[in-house]
This record gives sequence, structure tokens and C-alpha cells, in this order.
Amino acid sequence: MASIHKREKSPFWYCAFIHPDGTRAFRSTKKRDRAEAMEICVEWERAARMGREGRLSEHQARQVVADIYMRANAAALPTGTVKEFLDNWLSRKGLEVAESSLVEYQQAARLFMEYLAGKAAKSIDSITGREVAGYRAHLAKRVSGATVNKHLKIMRGAWKQALREGLMRENVFDRVDLVRESRNRRRAFTLDELRRILEVCDGEWRGVVLFGLYTGQRLGDCAGLTWDNVDPVAGELRIITTKTHRPMSIPLAEPLAAYILTLPAGDRTGAPLFPGMAETLKVSGTGTLSRQFSELLARAGLVDRKTHEGAGKGRDARRTSGGLSFHCLRHTATSLLKNAGVSDVVAREIIGHDSEAISRIYTHIEPATLRKAMKSLPDVTKGMP
Repeated sequence: MASIHKREKSPFWYCAFIHPDGTRAFRSTKKRDRAEAMEICVEWERAARMGREGRLSEHQARQVVADIYMRANAAALPTGTVKEFLDNWLSRKGLEVAESSLVEYQQAARLFMEYLAGKAAKSIDSITGREVAGYRAHLAKRVSGATVNKHLKIMRGAWKQALREGLMRENVFDRVDLVRESRNRRRAFTLDELRRILEVCDGEWRGVVLFGLYTGQRLGDCAGLTWDNVDPVAGELRIITTKTHRPMSIPLAEPLAAYILTLPAGDRTGAPLFPGMAETLKVSGTGTLSRQFSELLARAGLVDRKTHEGAGKGRDARRTSGGLSFHCLRHTATSLLKNAGVSDVVAREIIGHDSEAISRIYTHIEPATLRKAMKSLPDVTKGMP
């Protein structure tokens, strides 16, 4: 039977009870009031008795702790399931990060909960380092090392917030190291490779590839373009880049300007140039678009198509791209400009590269210089249907 006692020089009541292994415990309740101390002591005794009888489940243990917390603090123990916490965390992130970043946060949270399956409905502090390591291995079979690490970092940040809120004692994502990323270096496409890519492009992908080539902008920025970004009178593309929030005014190269004229004009302010791409970007971020571009590279014969039949690695085996990705169009634009004799300063201004040696505060490049540089780019669409 549990009992409470006073200890010399201590203002608190102590609880005496028997542990499940038969040893005697003598623990401070941190309560000065005898009645409050007795309530806590009774709960400890109840949990210990259930443990001796083999009836103390994880849920019951958490409930005992929650009851004691309520009695000690007159407030509910901060808790929540994995799903509840991540839903609330994503709602807060919606006020803090850009929409494109939020999509990536949502995707990372969704994939982790799908991996947990039924355990996503359990308390967030029940997640173990072993489960996180299993999730890392699960991801590594399906996506690149860089993507695995991105998702781990996102979830590590979520668990850091949960730790600050007192929902757990440690961040289990800190127990798991990041994976080794591929050492394949990105390179520029050759003109022949560009034409092969354009030959297999259908629908909106042709336009997105041309924008990537002739502006040097990233996949998300190209796929999310609207008619408000295009100034046909000035012959410019005006955007604020998603990654660096840098305002850009890029002269339209002639092949790109000609392509824009073939597009059906938007019927409302802010209408997307590529409605299908914009919807995919909104729903799943750039991840799905990156995979689609990898499929184009495979169809163009620029990367090996790794299938579950050919590779013998199962249906979820991912394809290695040998360093080729949409970002290579950015390298290609830079290379084409420099090969045409355009100075490094002008090339960086067009593509949007920043450099310690080139400060936009002190360097101003005339629009005419930029237009002249864009005219030096080759027309990769020439002779194509």
C-alpha cells in the first residue's frame, strides 16, 4: 500500500511504493499539500501494480503520466498524435514559408505518415530512432540521396518544434545521419542533346524546356510562369525567383519569343502559361516535375531506363540520371552565352548567378547589352516541326 512521508529539511511530501520488480521506491511528489501529494502517490502505486500484473500497456502508462501531470499542474499534458501535430505544424508553416516550400513540407509529412501507416495515429513521442532509420532506408530505395536528405531535414525541423513544445524528451531525427549524396556533377547539354529532348517533349514540356534554356531559370520558376510575367511590348520576361527572391528582367531570345506567340493567351489576370504544369507544381511541388523530366531524358536516350525487369531491383527502384537534370539547362544557358563571347558579368546577370566578385549594387548592365547577348544564342528549334 502506498504511503506518504515527510523528509527532514524538505518542504515536499515523499511517496513510498513498490516497483513492479519488487524493489521499494521513495520518491518526492514535489507537492507541499498532503492531499495533492497523496493523489499523485496513489497513481504511482496503481501504475506499479498494473506493471507487476503485466497489464501496463504503453497507452495506460501514458494515461497515468497524463493524470499525474493534470493533478500536478492543473492543466492537460501537452500531447498529440503524429498526424495531429504535423497537421498543426503545416498550418503554421503556411504562414511562414513560400507556397513552393510549403508544398515540399506537405509532401515530406505525407510520405512519413504513409510510412508509419497506423502508427501515425499514435502519440508523437512514441516514434523511435529505429523507425526513423527505417524510413530513411525506405526513401533511399525510391529517390535520390539529395531528396532523402531534404525530407529528413524537414522532418528534423518538425520534431525540433515538437521538442520545444514539450511533446517529447528528444528529437529522434537527430539520431539518424544523412545519407551519402551522388557525386555526379551536373553538366551542360550539347545542342544535339537539346534537340533530342525537344523531339520527345509533348504538350507544355516543350515550352518549359525552352524557357529553361533561354532564361536559365529553375524548373519551378519556369513551370509556374504566368502571362503577367511576360511583357511582349518590351520583349522581356519579368520574374522574382522563388529560391533567392531576386527580381529579374530577362530579354526574350528570338526562338523563345516566337514560341510564346504560339500559346493561347490567358483569359484572366495571372493566368498560367502552362496550366497543367502550374497545377502539378501546386499539388506536389517540383518533385513530380523532376521525375517527369527524367522520363523525357530516358525517352531521348540520354539516361538508361532502369526498370524492375531490367535492373532486378524491384518495382520501386529509382533511376540514376548520371547527373543530368532540368538544372543542366541553367548550365547550358551559361555555357552557350560564354561560348558566344558574352562576358562572365553579363552571363551571370542574365542567368541570375550571384558572385562575391560581382555585386549588383555596384554593377549596372544596360538592357541593350543584355539584348545583344541574348541574340547570340543559337536557335535549337531551327528545322524542327
